[in-house]
Amino acid sequence: MNPLGFAESLSLFVDVVQDGSFSAAARRRGLAASSVARQIDALEREMQVPLFKRSTRALALTEAGTLLYEPALKILHDLMDTRSEVVALDGSVQGLLRVSCVPAFGRRHVAPHLPALFERHPALNVELELTERVVDPVAERFDLVIRIGDQPDSALVGRRIGSQRYVMGASPAYLRRHGTPRRMADLGAHRLIDRQHSTSVRGWRELPGIDWRQPPQFALESNDCDTRRLCAARGLGIALMPNWAIGEDLAAGRIVELQLQDAPPAEVSGIHLLRPRGRANAKVRAFTDHLLDSIGTAAGWVGAAAPLARGPAPQADPVPA
Repeated sequence: MNPLGFAESLSLFVDVVQDGSFSAAARRRGLAASSVARQIDALEREMQVPLFKRSTRALALTEAGTLLYEPALKILHDLMDTRSEVVALDGSVQGLLRVSCVPAFGRRHVAPHLPALFERHPALNVELELTERVVDPVAERFDLVIRIGDQPDSALVGRRIGSQRYVMGASPAYLRRHGTPRRMADLGAHRLIDRQHSTSVRGWRELPGIDWRQPPQFALESNDCDTRRLCAARGLGIALMPNWAIGEDLAAGRIVELQLQDAPPAEVSGIHLLRPRGRANAKVRAFTDHLLDSIGTAAGWVGAAAPLARGPAPQADPVPA
């Protein structure tokens, strides 16, 4: 089997694994299932081992197939990256870029900037996965991940693209009806909006120094950041939210930041754009430059949610690997 034919067979093998059947892989490629089966047969003859356990009910990888899958996936990604780099020599950027980000940040500060990116690079394709889980970009072959907080992973390099702090806020209508709390103890008499199943400093329960003289009234608990933001802006209660989530609402007056006299100092953490080690390819450079340019001028959280006492908003700077 010649090198080009072998690469094509590996690509088809990966499609079959990911799609779970010959027929599904065939539909993706516009081929007959029998054609896909013949090409897999040829690859197995070339490798001299069976790659799949075939039955009328299911298709499963053999030990050899499992051993082949990850290297095959890496080879195909490397081939595509190499092609993109060669093509980029004339200034064009193309190919698939895989990005992972927490859902709320992705919806508010990544997705809105993609149309302008595609106008600049029409041959670029982006696969944006919005997830709360911590993605391993090396093992899962993501080109970039956006993370919030300390980043101890030395296998990644990247840039700081902003800062996060948590803001206590409520709508003007809510404060007119229920009054404005002045001290932390006053929160016990108010309706609060909290993160569901809170296990970190993101929730009211984890704030230090609160004396709950009355049991807190959680009017809403939700694991969705945008749901909490919308409900706070509509007057449901007082929310504890990241500045990047409610910066635009603060600027527009839909939410008012509360300055409680004995509130603990707000901890500031970084927002990072990270990639696996190695030279950034043309796709990564294009996306990174575009995102930094876009949120540097358009991110409502940078100015509107930063107290003047803290000084100017931080600029994007390198994050130690």
